[in-house]
Amino acid sequence: MSGWDHPDPFVLRLQVLPEHIDVLDHANNTVYPQWCQDAGWAHSSHLGMPPSAYQALDRAMVLRHARYDYILPALRDDIIDAGTWLVASDGKLNMRRHFQLRRAADGATLARGDWDLVCIRISTGRATRMPPEFLACYQPAVINPDSGSTA
Repeated sequence: MSGWDHPDPFVLRLQVLPEHIDVLDHANNTVYPQWCQDAGWAHSSHLGMPPSAYQALDRAMVLRHARYDYILPALRDDIIDAGTWLVASDGKLNMRRHFQLRRAADGATLARGDWDLVCIRISTGRATRMPPEFLACYQPAVINPDSGSTA
């Protein structure tokens, strides 16, 4: 399907539920980051790195910086396709993830998001190099492998 920011997105299909609707009668802006998080976890799990693997490795990719651009409102009962890609990685500490939220009915882009992620040791909360398991899982999925720094 054309209209995606990058080829071959991982897509999580979501629905705008009544609890997502605010006083302006559209999905509240606070819901979009949650949809991105849901898509990010689903993509990570799809690649072979579910939350349980993070716990077992005592490592995690955590959010350092997030930016969201809201373009169009999502309305009650809309079906949303949350596409995501790993767009950069330095293969050491940092990765960047991009999101595009589209309305399934017409393909209109509703929002975009970008995350800068850093690898930490869960037990200490301190930055640490990505373990080999992260590299084996995530590096092949990075769409710009020669992009170097993610900052």
